[in-house]
Amino acid sequence: MGLLDGKVVFITGGGRGQGRAHAVVSAKEGADIIFVDTTKAFDSVPYPHTTADDVAETVKQVEALDRRVLGIEADVRDQAALDSAVEEGLAQFGQIDCLIANAGIWTLGPVQTMSRETWQEMLDINITGVWQSVKAVVPHMIERQQGSIVMTSSVNGLEGGPFFSHYTSAKFAVVGFMKAIAVELGPQGIRANTVNPGPILTGMTNNQQAYDMMAGHEGGTYDDLVNGGKSYGILKGSGFMPPEVIANAALFLNSSLASNITGVALPVDSGHLAMAGINMDPKG
Repeated sequence: MGLLDGKVVFITGGGRGQGRAHAVVSAKEGADIIFVDTTKAFDSVPYPHTTADDVAETVKQVEALDRRVLGIEADVRDQAALDSAVEEGLAQFGQIDCLIANAGIWTLGPVQTMSRETWQEMLDINITGVWQSVKAVVPHMIERQQGSIVMTSSVNGLEGGPFFSHYTSAKFAVVGFMKAIAVELGPQGIRANTVNPGPILTGMTNNQQAYDMMAGHEGGTYDDLVNGGKSYGILKGSGFMPPEVIANAALFLNSSLASNITGVALPVDSGHLAMAGINMDPKG
């Protein structure tokens, strides 16, 4: 028996990377999958966007596990599209038991030069998109008096990070939003938690902007990324992690094993937050 036998999981940003891992791991544990993603490019994002082939590959991998799957084109900034996706999913599968609000972007920029457009696109996707995803699914969960919501925050939703103040702000907001709805929806039998990833190797991080950040200069390489990740955690062999480690955490939170867990921010960071840390570049 799987941990999610008989369940239906709704995932945002399910076309590739972390979202695909959520779909496949949930399907392996018996769930049917509804996922949304958009193939439209984002104005501020320098790395490649999700393609129709990516979406088809997620469908293929879930179907290979003999589970039902529905992939829908929808941008989390579009409430009507999310509402329509939920309606279509309910029409086909009859229920939604779990929401994994995973869709998100990551970009870099000094606070003093960041454009209003870059700031706003980050918040529109990484926090408003989470709220709208919850808003689309929760009426059904309230009607059934049960449900589990897992939102993707970040370790940077628990600590600051330089040169992505917009990202850090959004991810802190996700934790705050989770805490609020855990209190609000608990009496309706609905649990809400966040998973807070450390460095994960997906298209969001495996690109030139991340290479340069880890190298500390332009022209960084993949090796700079990997080597920089090795200093992040305290566990032996820690570094950039595969997306499945986050999918496993969400699986736990969505399963009956976590039936009395709500309002929790769960770091998956190889022990990074357990380190006191030191200033490696003191000034003055």
